[in-house]
Amino acid sequence: MGFFDRLSRLVRSNANAAVSGMEDPSKILDQSVADMQADLVKLRQAVALAIASQKRLTSQAEQAAAQSKTWYERAELALKKGEESLAREALTRRKTFQETATSLTAQVQAQDGQVESLKKSLVALEGKIAEAKTKKDMLKARAQAAKAQQQLQSAVGSIGTNSAMAAFERMEEKVEALEATGQAAAELAGTDLESQFAALESGGGVDDDLEALRAQLKGGPEAVALPASEASEAVKPVQVEEVDAELEDLKRSIDKL
Repeated sequence: MGFFDRLSRLVRSNANAAVSGMEDPSKILDQSVADMQADLVKLRQAVALAIASQKRLTSQAEQAAAQSKTWYERAELALKKGEESLAREALTRRKTFQETATSLTAQVQAQDGQVESLKKSLVALEGKIAEAKTKKDMLKARAQAAKAQQQLQSAVGSIGTNSAMAAFERMEEKVEALEATGQAAAELAGTDLESQFAALESGGGVDDDLEALRAQLKGGPEAVALPASEASEAVKPVQVEEVDAELEDLKRSIDKL
């Protein structure tokens, strides 16, 4: 295969692809039906001309036959009157018209087949056009539906890479995160409030007593208050070991509660 052959084929293939890409099914269908309508008009004109020609030939054949009959009658009249030469001339005219009538009749008979063929073609074309009109609307609807489906699929396919859709999803996630944070804060605030009221309702209890005892121990032996009956007696120094032991006993007793 030569270079120019390959180049020609490439150019033709690209041209065909470009034409196919520019074809709109709806417009092509409308144009096809319009072309068939134009062909139908031409065929009707051809049939009308054939019928008119047939009628004209038939009329001419009938006229020639009538003239042939007339000249035959004249030949008879001339012969009866003894005008033999005149009768011979009339028969000559009669023969001419008779041959013309025969020729025209043969043409009419031959044209009958052509007219019938044209009429059948006309009826067939009218049927095809009616069918094409019905199919045209259906095909246009199918083409529009297919185009809409293609556009929908294209739109759905581009959602993943669409920046607007990505931003929308990102904001949706952010709103959900904010709602979760606010709900958690509300739950924590409610829990803290409940604990505060629980502390108020339960009072200090053992913990308050323990803290008070620790404060007294940190103040030293002098901070420990003695009973009133023993105030006049000499104050004995308190041993830290004894206090620690008592504190441990107190803790164990509290743990058992």
